[in-house]
Amino acid sequence: MNEESLSAVPEVAVDHARPSRPAITSPLLSMWALFVGVALMMLGNGLQGTLLGVRSSIEGFGTGTIGAIQAAYYAGFLIGSRFTMRALGTVGHVRVFAALASSASTAVLVHSIFVNAPTWFVMRFVTGFCMAGLYVVVESWLNDQATPETRGRTLSIYMVVTMGGVTGGQFLLNVAPPDSFELFVIASVLVSMSLVPMALSESSAPSVVRPAPLPFRTLLGIVPTGVITMFFTGAAAGALFAFGPVYAAEIGMSTARISLFLSAALVGATLFQIPIGTLSDRVSRRGVMAVAAIVATGASVLGISTGTGVDALAVMFAIGATSFPLYSLAIAYTNDWIEPDQRVGASALLVMVNGVGAILGPLVASALMASFGPSAYFWSLIVTHGAIVAYVMYRIIVGDPVPVDEQTTYQPYPARSSALAVVIGRRRPKIRKPKP
Repeated sequence: MNEESLSAVPEVAVDHARPSRPAITSPLLSMWALFVGVALMMLGNGLQGTLLGVRSSIEGFGTGTIGAIQAAYYAGFLIGSRFTMRALGTVGHVRVFAALASSASTAVLVHSIFVNAPTWFVMRFVTGFCMAGLYVVVESWLNDQATPETRGRTLSIYMVVTMGGVTGGQFLLNVAPPDSFELFVIASVLVSMSLVPMALSESSAPSVVRPAPLPFRTLLGIVPTGVITMFFTGAAAGALFAFGPVYAAEIGMSTARISLFLSAALVGATLFQIPIGTLSDRVSRRGVMAVAAIVATGASVLGISTGTGVDALAVMFAIGATSFPLYSLAIAYTNDWIEPDQRVGASALLVMVNGVGAILGPLVASALMASFGPSAYFWSLIVTHGAIVAYVMYRIIVGDPVPVDEQTTYQPYPARSSALAVVIGRRRPKIRKPKP
């Protein structure tokens, strides 16, 4: 193209009168769409999880069948997180989120159309697959948008939004009868609506860098306490969420009381995450882990003799306050012992270990409840938390601790898969590497 042809191209008019929109300067403010999307997603997921437990009891499903259905969610969770990391590098965050949110919303509706165990098993697997992917998308996006100065606040807000959404979902159980289809529709709408703020987000989607793998045997050799604690924490959380509604329904709790029963654990988890974590930054981390597991075990023992009153809510509050922080403590303790370039690989392994535990937890709880009745729900929590107590105390006796001034900084995480988990923690000076 010559100068003459260039001069023939008409000039594009520019509207100088209209001021340009000011850029969002606050990193946290720019993430509002992500937080709103997470809140809607967790409201729908929290409602669905509790609703299925209650509805399964109404439909007369056996405890073994309910355990298999609930375990399918965590099996899908394991596979979904791995698939999503590959898909993000191919089609991007927004498209992956849209596909998974639409699929999860559809799966909720299918539950209401085909009320039978085989269909619910498959749809629960699909839901777990989709939810794992949605978590990965949101968390990797938040991690990319956060700066070193805002990461701590970003994660704290994310934790509060996540736990608050799940808690709110419990109370939505009172909006309509659990034996009707309306609650399934509400859960589906909430999950679908989570796509709207994500699609309209002004923040640019991040690029995905695949981490170098870390062999499981290597991680287990470096920090067996973190791995074992993460496994039993997953088993405890899986049993608590999967069979909490079933237990409450079988002992005669009303729908409103079931909402309070499960919400009590979530409120306890939200209130005590940061205090317990702060304490673990100042004293022996393993000591805090042991005490938290002991309290959770003791509260579970008390749960065997509770009824449907305030004492049951107090027990669940105590279990949630001490059980859920164990997830974050296991991550923080793992960070105390690994090198910075191992953190992403370690995070993936810890997610896998937690997921395997979450699959086995409902199966163990279902077997115990089928054999010994509803009170065995708390026995499953005694077994899982008691195992943490036994192993951590053993390691305290035989292994050297990390000096307090060389521990990494604690960060609170929701008790499940977290793409942010090990990546966000900041490491202090280099330390010795005996087996903890």
